[in-house]
Amino acid sequence: MSTVLIIIIAATAIISYFGFNNQGVFEKYKFNVGAILRNKEYVRLISAGFLHGDLMHLLFNMMTLYFFGPIVIQAFGDLGFLVIYFGSILLGNLFSLYLYKNQSWYSAIGASGGVSGILFASIAMIPDLGIYFFFIPIPIPGYIFGLVYFGYSVYSMLNPREHDNIGHAAHMGGAFFGLVYAVALQPARAVENAQFLGIMALPLIYMAYMVFVKKRIG
Repeated sequence: MSTVLIIIIAATAIISYFGFNNQGVFEKYKFNVGAILRNKEYVRLISAGFLHGDLMHLLFNMMTLYFFGPIVIQAFGDLGFLVIYFGSILLGNLFSLYLYKNQSWYSAIGASGGVSGILFASIAMIPDLGIYFFFIPIPIPGYIFGLVYFGYSVYSMLNPREHDNIGHAAHMGGAFFGLVYAVALQPARAVENAQFLGIMALPLIYMAYMVFVKKRIG
């Protein structure tokens, strides 16, 4: 496994664990609309990607990164992986900032934007990758995993829970960045797997309809 991937997973786990036990650090570096727009604390657009709401949130994101990160690294190299990962975190949080610009109280944390970018870019390359997920004895195709992942994210975003803090809205911006990067650098493979990407994108299409047409968010 790539050293870069190991470092990203280890750093995220360590910083997230530190955030679990230090509320001051958690509050200082989480994504918060008011702090970013009023106080110009732009570091939160990236630092929020290294914090998580709880252990399950952290494990789910890092497990997804563990499975799909090597595909991206094989296709685009370590530098490409870093560009997709951090570019997706940034764009995902900028999209959240756009959605919630009038809600200064809105806060979120998590690597979900970056993970979404990696997920979309990897499935653009190998959509039928088999994943053994917890207690399920048969492998799940990667694009089905992605469909469930984004379905849960969109549902959680449109049906928010108090004190959730998870950046579900960041998934869409991150997924968009990862997909555009993959198509731009390897268009032939992305087009070849377009039907799988289309299936995985169904929740995001629904989300875009609810946000931009129905104006449900923001």
